[in-house]
Amino acid sequence: MSGLASLGNPPPEYPSLALRRSWEGTVVLRIKVLANGRAGEVEVTKSSGKPQLDEAAVDAVRNWKFIPAKRGDTPIEGYATQTISFKLPQ
Repeated sequence: MSGLASLGNPPPEYPSLALRRSWEGTVVLRIKVLANGRAGEVEVTKSSGKPQLDEAAVDAVRNWKFIPAKRGDTPIEGYATQTISFKLPQ
């Protein structure tokens, strides 16, 4: 899914426990995008292996705005996949 940054969607907050323990990981989410452009269900399809990172990714995406799918000119519900990587600053 491209263009998420252009919609002003903030990145997830890095959990403080994960920072202290130097955890990194990648989470893949399946997002039900509602016709109004908001996230409905958000499901982890590939875990980072760290529940704190997975939860931070889900929490962030729940507040994001999306461009919904359309049937003709009518916005409809659809699904999107989003990958979120947690990488420590170098």
